[in-house]
Amino acid sequence: MKAPKLSIILPAYNEAKNIPLIVGKIAEAMGDVAHEVIVVDDDSPDGTSGVAREIGLRDPVVRCIRRVNRRGLSGACIEGMMAAQAPIVAVMDADMQHDETRLPVMLAEIEGGADLVIGSRYLDGGDASGGFHENTRARGSELATALANRITGAYTTDPMSGFFMMTRDLADKAATTVSRDGFKILFDIVSRYGSELTIREVPFRFRERVEGESKLGFLVTVQFLGLLVSRYTGGLIPVKFLLYGLVGFSGLFVHMATLLALNGFFGVGFAAAQVLATFAAMTTNFAFNNEVTYAHRKLTGRRFLTGLLTFYAVCGIGALANVSIAVRLFEWDWSAGVAGFAGAVMSAVFNYAVTKLVTWRDT
Repeated sequence: MKAPKLSIILPAYNEAKNIPLIVGKIAEAMGDVAHEVIVVDDDSPDGTSGVAREIGLRDPVVRCIRRVNRRGLSGACIEGMMAAQAPIVAVMDADMQHDETRLPVMLAEIEGGADLVIGSRYLDGGDASGGFHENTRARGSELATALANRITGAYTTDPMSGFFMMTRDLADKAATTVSRDGFKILFDIVSRYGSELTIREVPFRFRERVEGESKLGFLVTVQFLGLLVSRYTGGLIPVKFLLYGLVGFSGLFVHMATLLALNGFFGVGFAAAQVLATFAAMTTNFAFNNEVTYAHRKLTGRRFLTGLLTFYAVCGIGALANVSIAVRLFEWDWSAGVAGFAGAVMSAVFNYAVTKLVTWRDT
């Protein structure tokens, strides 16, 4: 085997049927150009990693990274890029929606001096319509692109693209700074480094998915909005903290609804109703954080129960800290509203920091 000139990263989840197809198409498109294909599988239940490894036994160009207890497209891309051998790395979907025949064109642009080449659906010659079955998704993609462009500027026509290529130097730089959460790593890279890079675009036609189901859904949307706000603040507010705060805000409604229902409709005493409402809010907060904020470290089975107990404990300590600080500030002649808000913010920061290390720690 020749040393690869290009490493192609295929982040995958439940793509067992598509992996053989895309690997074959990439081989046809690359011809005699030495390359490697790295499938980064987020522990798919459909056996994606097994399919990739089986192909790798016959064709050493193909390698597989299986991520256990870790999820998220951005994190998968970074791990794949850090495992790549070639001086140039590309990222594309494994679902056949990206046009592999554009890879040699993108490679030529990198070799011509570009730091980053983006496959664009919105450049002249490109087409985004083929990959969306519903008009609502197409309109949603256009809206997300417009919002992203307000932050990234005019560096690209398609900051939301999942099809791009970059130099090893840029990949190494991005790996130390970009968020591992969410699904839009290109947007994160361009918003951070766009002014420093030579960026070029190559049009491509966004194709219809061949097998499987789209990963675009509520979770992806919420994570993207969190990333959008985080980048708008220059990264001052972490994505996870934004999501954690959003979940906490939803817990306020759960708490009040439970309290009013128990005390107002079922006649439960206020003190008991308040305690039960607090536990109800903490339980839903834990469940939502497990699904949204920490989807890449999602707790299941026995770990879900132990995680819930640690979440109760941490939030209980946070509540005591909230009250203690608010009371002390009020005694120092702060207004009740300001003292209460300061206590709530301190409690939220404490809960976020500690549950991140204890409840959803890396395992």
